Amino acid sequence: MPIHYENDDEHIVLITIDRPEARNSADMEHFKLLREAWERFGADDDAWVAIITGVEQSFFSGADLKKYIPEITKFLSGLGGEGLQKQIADEGLTEINGYRLDDGTKAVLRNVALYKPVIAAVNGFCTAGGMEMLGGTDLRIACPEAKFAVMEPKRGLFAGGGTTVRLPRQIPWPYAMEFLLCADLIPAERAFEMGLLNAVVPRDQLLDTAREFARRMIANAPLAVQATKQSALQGLYHDEDEVKRVRTAVKALHEVLATIDTDDPASSKAAITAAARVLEGLGKELRTAFEKESKISSWIFQTEDAKEGPKAFAEKRPPVWQAK
Repeated sequence: MPIHYENDDEHIVLITIDRPEARNSADMEHFKLLREAWERFGADDDAWVAIITGVEQSFFSGADLKKYIPEITKFLSGLGGEGLQKQIADEGLTEINGYRLDDGTKAVLRNVALYKPVIAAVNGFCTAGGMEMLGGTDLRIACPEAKFAVMEPKRGLFAGGGTTVRLPRQIPWPYAMEFLLCADLIPAERAFEMGLLNAVVPRDQLLDTAREFARRMIANAPLAVQATKQSALQGLYHDEDEVKRVRTAVKALHEVLATIDTDDPASSKAAITAAARVLEGLGKELRTAFEKESKISSWIFQTEDAKEGPKAFAEKRPPVWQAK
């Protein structure tokens, strides 16, 4: 299987993209497998940190254009082409023949609520979907031979897997624009200077260094680590949550207003009451980043690990985390 998933006794998962004949690019099947690897990691309570890497001279180069584009074209044409879009909208279709329609974006961690830490061990070329996925990782280690690029503009294409949104929020604006607009292939040392990487280490030390970072995280309470990442992400991308909530409320208001009968005054009164409830609910759901932080903090202080940490400190012994 070209997407390997290994879980060790240290709570560390190693995900390896192993398709060197295609420079570790992905067709429909491998996007599906990569997405499933992330879902497996997220659902496994015994897995606390993931390391993602590639084989040979490539980390991940996104879609296999020679195979993926023909697959998608054949896939859509065989299902009615434009008619499929209507079917998706009308029937809420999300999966066809075992492939989910968002496998490609979920595989590169776009809009994925994954709060466990992810470390990228970049062993070579990181381009296209590789850069998209890199934006969804937390710590990034690279070997000197690694190179990074958002090269879609050179091909007249657009990087729609999250990079144009995430990169300017993660590194200084001028550096992000250099990446995005020049579309150059950037060496690891320069990427480190730009703030994209945590470290550049010799290739033979890449995975060991990634595991050292993972062990530093595992020394901490897993729920506290995940909650900290959650709070940081919800602060960085707070508009995502707010827009979705407002959109849901707008839809509900539209449905409420559609019930008004101009010949029936009672229907207007009922609609106003229902609309008020919608707005009241929205007001309760919308929270600032600091309010979200306070809610997460309150939950963490109620966990068993929050009791264990101070107790272990007082007893001068290492804590035994339960992830509870």
